[in-house]
Amino acid sequence: MLHISKLLVRTGLHRAYCTDPTRIEKTVNTVTLLGRVGADPQRRGNDEHPVVMFSVATHSNYKYESGDWMQKTDWHRVVVFKPGLRDAVMSYLKKGQRTMVTGKITYGEITDQEGKQRGTTSIIADDVIFLQN
Repeated sequence: MLHISKLLVRTGLHRAYCTDPTRIEKTVNTVTLLGRVGADPQRRGNDEHPVVMFSVATHSNYKYESGDWMQKTDWHRVVVFKPGLRDAVMSYLKKGQRTMVTGKITYGEITDQEGKQRGTTSIIADDVIFLQN
């Protein structure tokens, strides 16, 4: 059986497939988190490129064969670029509050204080819902 990428190359369609904007395939990068805010949001960046950051804790419960339960907590870094949403998050979101965040996941690298590169994972928020405690 001929692999699809080899077929595209052999027929010359790979050039049209890769360069024709009407043939760009649809992809999905959607994240939904429901959890608690780890600390009050912080304003970062500068006046030209402001960003608000906060963390959200989510957890999963596991039951061992012995019947004991374990809870695993994951921490997620959330960044907010949208101007109106940034202001609302700074005004209304507080440490310990339940929140629901929808957005997309992104990966990058930063240079730490010691000059070493390290990977980062963040959720870029499209919407933040403030839930009452």
